[in-house]
Amino acid sequence: MVRISFIILLFLSACETRQANDVENVKIAFIADVHFSDIFGTFQDNDYKGIPNPVTGEYANIRTMSSQLQSTRIFNENYFAFIATLDDISKKGIKIVALPGDFSDDGQPVHLRGLKRILNAYTEKHGMSFFVTTGNHDAVRPFSQDAGKTDFLGKGGKEQIITSSKVKLTLGEDELEPIVTSDIKNWGYKEMTQEMADFGFFPQKKYVYWETPFSNDTYEGYTFNKALKESSLDKRTYAIKNTNLFLPDVSYLVEPVKGIWLLAIDANAYVPVEKLSGNLNNPKDFSGASIGYNNVFLYKSHLVDWVKKVSAQAKEKGKLLIAFSHYPMVDFNDDASAEMESLFGVNKMQLHRVPNEDVSKTFADAGIQIHFGGHMHINDTGVRATAQGNTLFNIQTPSLAAYMPAYKILTIHSNEAVEVETVVVDSVAKFNNLFPFYEKEYTYLQNSENSTIWNKDILKSADYKDFTEWHLKELVRLRFLPKDFPVEFLGSIVKLSGKDLLLLNKNVSEIETQLLANNLTIQDFESWTGYDMIFDYYRLRSADELAVPEIGTKRLKQYQMVCDVLGKASDAKLVLWSKIFYKATKGQPSNHFKINLKTNQIERIAS
Repeated sequence: MVRISFIILLFLSACETRQANDVENVKIAFIADVHFSDIFGTFQDNDYKGIPNPVTGEYANIRTMSSQLQSTRIFNENYFAFIATLDDISKKGIKIVALPGDFSDDGQPVHLRGLKRILNAYTEKHGMSFFVTTGNHDAVRPFSQDAGKTDFLGKGGKEQIITSSKVKLTLGEDELEPIVTSDIKNWGYKEMTQEMADFGFFPQKKYVYWETPFSNDTYEGYTFNKALKESSLDKRTYAIKNTNLFLPDVSYLVEPVKGIWLLAIDANAYVPVEKLSGNLNNPKDFSGASIGYNNVFLYKSHLVDWVKKVSAQAKEKGKLLIAFSHYPMVDFNDDASAEMESLFGVNKMQLHRVPNEDVSKTFADAGIQIHFGGHMHINDTGVRATAQGNTLFNIQTPSLAAYMPAYKILTIHSNEAVEVETVVVDSVAKFNNLFPFYEKEYTYLQNSENSTIWNKDILKSADYKDFTEWHLKELVRLRFLPKDFPVEFLGSIVKLSGKDLLLLNKNVSEIETQLLANNLTIQDFESWTGYDMIFDYYRLRSADELAVPEIGTKRLKQYQMVCDVLGKASDAKLVLWSKIFYKATKGQPSNHFKINLKTNQIERIAS
């Protein structure tokens, strides 16, 4: 009897060791906000295939450069960046890849088919498993709707309308005839999830475990067939309060390898309009879902209860729980949102997307320690600790379609220790293949005497990272400054040199002492203006620590000195600006760091 007990103990010990080993050095790649458009895709109901490349003759269906440079995302070149990223991930031997939303650009059939084809190819060739969750651009509304874009690039550098609606459009004398195809409509949940069914939305036989917020099965009683029966969308709906409407929720929990639980949260919360149509499944009955978790609390509170249950079970069963969703769970402005609201206004700088503190505390106390988000196209880490002793690490994954293009690698060393590394996607094959198209567009705009023509120097970009930096430069010039910055504030800073800003401090001896201490000269401040400071703020806001080498430590020292001066200014707006900029340089580690999940400590790893 003693011998049998001893053997059983050895067996149990071996099982525990094997389970612990299963989660050692597992790597998961996170690619956010791909905004994939299949620029070489074909329509199923229309022979139109775009326009030929003036150099190669290859047909492509792309958006104009003008549209890209006034949008927070690139529409075309990210196609090549996505391929380069998947190639890099495959070379690193990473098998698990998560996409935290906006994997597509408005859930259009032609683009989703192309995305599915690419993901399937990497699955078959490299043995990768992909797990996606929804973003506001994957299902613009919960149900399919007609849609279109007016800014595809057409013949002669002109804009080409492509639409799914046959409604008669009033065209100008010089405009091209619209292309009509159902492949450009916005798919809703039903069609979108069916197309992407193999990538987490539904159970697969290879998964160890899979469930939804509406599952009735237990972990111990799990079978694939049971999960499959419970996975249909009609069994995954929630009621919209104050209405008789129900919407799908495609959140899921998956165990891709033994010991690791990936929690994919569908945080798209569609808000019903004030006056409902009375028609079933009418997309016009809802607004978009871009707000994120502030609206989740109002309309999808069932998710909080589910997260609590999953977190408790993960702890009980010794599983490492990693959550991901499209939207941030923690303030992503380095805790400068209050100052930004005072300076720019509540509806500027995407402040309406900042999650309330209740969001962070609730999910931390619900048991989430690590959450990977997207949506904001930024590199950032936000940390929140609660009175109950819980800590949430919100890791914002940069977009491949914006500056600075990158993805994250999570390395799981044990159930208590993880490492996060940010990989910049700078070298991208064929990133400039579409430039001949833009030459045609630029010539047309020039001949048309367009007042907001873009800077042609972007076509001299050395690599993809350089291209995205040019995208940010033009975005700041053409959109952010005119729309977000107060006119009076811009007038007080934008044209002043760094020297002018520094000399707002009339104490010359104090300035000389600081210059000496920082190994700087007054001439260093003559090489830049307030405009440069604003642009570098956007670089920091977008890329965080990744932007430091681009800006340079010497320039950052100068900005620090100027912030010290502006912080004492009589102009309240300059004081606010100094605080906002300063906080942007003092965030949590975001490039390469490790997290101790037992002590809830985060530590920067020197590169």
